[in-house]
Amino acid sequence: MSQQPRTPRTGAAHGLRAWRDALVAVVAGFAAMLVVAAAGLWAAGAADLPDGAFPQVVAAVVVLAAGGEVALAGDAGFVAQSQAELTVMPLSVSLVGALVTAAAFLRPLRYRAVAGTRELLGRFARLAVLWLAALAGLTAVARKTFRISLGEDSPLSDIGEFLDAAPQVGFRAETGPTLLYGLLWLIGVTALALIVSRRAPLPPRLVGFQEAVRPAAHAVVWLLLAYVVLGLCVGVVVAVTQGHPGRTFAVILLGLPNLVWPALTLGLGATWEGKVEGPFGLPMPQVLDAVLRGEDRSTLNVATLAEQDGRAWWLVVVAAVLVPAAAFLMAVRSPARTKPWQHALRMGLALALTVLVVCLTGRIAARFGLSLLGVGDLGDLGGEVSLQPRLWAAVGIGLAWGLVAGLLGSLPAAPLRRRGEVED
Repeated sequence: MSQQPRTPRTGAAHGLRAWRDALVAVVAGFAAMLVVAAAGLWAAGAADLPDGAFPQVVAAVVVLAAGGEVALAGDAGFVAQSQAELTVMPLSVSLVGALVTAAAFLRPLRYRAVAGTRELLGRFARLAVLWLAALAGLTAVARKTFRISLGEDSPLSDIGEFLDAAPQVGFRAETGPTLLYGLLWLIGVTALALIVSRRAPLPPRLVGFQEAVRPAAHAVVWLLLAYVVLGLCVGVVVAVTQGHPGRTFAVILLGLPNLVWPALTLGLGATWEGKVEGPFGLPMPQVLDAVLRGEDRSTLNVATLAEQDGRAWWLVVVAAVLVPAAAFLMAVRSPARTKPWQHALRMGLALALTVLVVCLTGRIAARFGLSLLGVGDLGDLGGEVSLQPRLWAAVGIGLAWGLVAGLLGSLPAAPLRRRGEVED
């Protein structure tokens, strides 16, 4: 039976509903990120920042979480020299925003078996327009400058006062890069939501690929969320038993995946390199700060962590349990006709891509230094924190683990398969 053409009124009503759905997704996503960012910053003590800067800092954290770029700056007129850099993504805020936005985007489509390419692109276009408008508004708010005190009896303070050049530091969101990277972030979130969700409709041309892609994508997302849940449990225990609950909950609310997802790669055998110098550092765990602190770059892997705390070897044990479990989940959700080598290949590729994304989003680079009239470096106000992966070695290790885990996970899953097709 041929489909009846839409009347103009029906088409207009459909368009209005699509805009409403996009607006709900944008409001829900940004509201969730703002709440989590504000709670995390409040736990960290940022509510006491001078000049009522708390809203601007919250906006900056959400901008970073949505893939944006925030630049640091220092200034004391013509007599100052400053260096500043900030590259970090508060992944707790990003994760909450991604989950809420994806759920709201998919909700109107949950009872559909297929959806046309034109419809999906139209829905995404509406979402992107509203998302970028909201992100642009936050970018305009995310800027602030703070005046630095050099001490009452410091000769540098007297010089700065005489020249009216008291040093200042500040931050501001960069509009162009923020909108570009924010759009890429949104594309990634919506594409992953369509791939992972069992109920999300796909265009007819892509339905044939779902049995190969969706089980593997679902498995690695489950793996990442399992690490977050495990890290949350550990964090709550640490907050209750070892004191400093505010600092611990600040890390949980702002950067828990920044710790647990690199821990996944460390458990697989990957190596990171980093440095912690100056008054700034990594709030938890202390063993990580201990390994990285020094004037030279340090190597971070399970072995160097175990030199500080032998419990670091548990990272290998956790990976050895959860990665095959994810492969088993993939095999159970796959068609019964799938061969073991296909399970191995799909899990290998999925885990390699997952490690790549973790390495790219888990990098940290924060550096600030300020000098006045060239009279010494203000060391108390400068510092550096960096953490970078050995990227392609980590991806290769993830591929190897995925191949082995995919093969092993397919064996116990064989008698449990009940259907010959993927459940959609």
